Amino acid sequence: MTAARTEQGRVAGPLSTSVANLCQRLQPQVSARTAAGFAEVLRRLGGPLQVAVAGRIKSGKSTLVNALIGRRVAPTDVGECTRLVTRFQYGTVDRIEVVFTDGRKQVLPFAADGVIPAELGVDISTVSHIEAYLTNAVLQNMTVIDTPGLGSLDAASVSRTEQLLGARDNSDDSDEDGSDELDDTSRNAVAGAEAVLYVVTQGIRADDEQALAAFTAATASREAGPVNAIAVLNKADTIAPESVAGADKAADPVWAAATMLAEKQAAMLKPRVADVLPVIGLLAESAESGAFTSADAEALRQVATLEDDVLETMLISADIFTTWECDVPSGTRLRLLEKLDLYGIRRAVEAIRTDSEITAGALRRTLLDASGLAEVRARLGVVFAARADGIKAAAALASVTALAQASGDPAERQRVHDAIEVLLAKPEAHQLRLLEALTLVAAGAVDMPEDLAEEVLRVGSNADIGAQLGMPGAGRPELAAHALERAGWWRSFASFGATPAQSRVAHVVHRAYFLIWQQLRDPAGGR
Repeated sequence: MTAARTEQGRVAGPLSTSVANLCQRLQPQVSARTAAGFAEVLRRLGGPLQVAVAGRIKSGKSTLVNALIGRRVAPTDVGECTRLVTRFQYGTVDRIEVVFTDGRKQVLPFAADGVIPAELGVDISTVSHIEAYLTNAVLQNMTVIDTPGLGSLDAASVSRTEQLLGARDNSDDSDEDGSDELDDTSRNAVAGAEAVLYVVTQGIRADDEQALAAFTAATASREAGPVNAIAVLNKADTIAPESVAGADKAADPVWAAATMLAEKQAAMLKPRVADVLPVIGLLAESAESGAFTSADAEALRQVATLEDDVLETMLISADIFTTWECDVPSGTRLRLLEKLDLYGIRRAVEAIRTDSEITAGALRRTLLDASGLAEVRARLGVVFAARADGIKAAAALASVTALAQASGDPAERQRVHDAIEVLLAKPEAHQLRLLEALTLVAAGAVDMPEDLAEEVLRVGSNADIGAQLGMPGAGRPELAAHALERAGWWRSFASFGATPAQSRVAHVVHRAYFLIWQQLRDPAGGR
């Protein structure tokens, strides 16, 4: 297959390449406006996976963004920038571009502390979003998008986030003047994030589920599901152990309570998300971004010398910790509290008392481990990075479909539809069929018995073969035998026991199991 090229270079991945080739073939056959939309799809296919960090206001999204990037660059205090969508992407030179709604761009320097300026010096009602280019290597494979908080009183900020997530319906805003510029409908069709990291706190509300539903309905394969959405339970250290039954008996009651609550939230949000993971964003940001210094480590050594009863009293609350009379200056304690909070201070003191010779670097790593960020990154790698080709291709097909739907020419719509069907019929495009089947089951569009629905979700949501088959740790022969058995079962179900809608899904699942079996039989295959 000829690899398609885009503005940013060669498209990575066979599925993305297939979609890029489709766009290039169709461009001369569609209107100028639709062709402009396809050009935007091509541009996005040539870039890294675009992951939006979304959630309600004050859920700690920007703090988590900083931790993921490994640099404190997203402002966390309320200001103009926190009301705008900000895209953090890789660049050879650090710079900020303010992008206006009319397409103009204005370059701004970072603030003296390296953070995006809290005030931009422009009328933000005229601003579309901010593009931040950073030299951080992590952004070479993933563009991180910081979003304004959903549930904010600022309607414009909410609108920007909903537009990014695909929640806004601008279908009545299409421009009929024949211009080759993208209208709002077309622009929104290609502007949505391809994956989402959704941030929740202790209580999940209806608007959390609505936002996730809107996102998964807009970035599909033509839709999407748990393949491209995970959630994190942020501020895990604020969960009272006594509020979660059984947590107070664990060695670390706070983290146990957070883990148990995250499991309950995962059950509530599935199948909209692949998982819910506990994390302490503040601790992760401080440890990963360089905010935790050797001076902080020395201050913690001072705190560790306090008498046990004094320290336990001080760690009851933030007010007591900063106002209690002791040899550690109050200002120093306040600085520690702002960077680590009480939980982080406790964990650091425990580490110092266990190893009095622990270095500042080792202490930073201990705090990073305690934050849960490593687990979030690992899950991002499994859910997003390992499936980036499929996720990007599915999102691109969703955009192509939406662009065709926005066209006023029925013949053009049919031409695009037929081209997509030809692409999806190819063996290498089976992953896109699986994503589509997964979405139909996850959204309830195809009614399946509960055990079969769970099996579809398991096969479609995991990148690891053992996890796909529900047999983690099993050997290759056992996995191969099970995959072949399930392939036969789903084929029989498709032919004899299913409704027409179920049969379509069953044929896709049968094919998925058969391909897994083939991969396991190949000594060079497997994962």
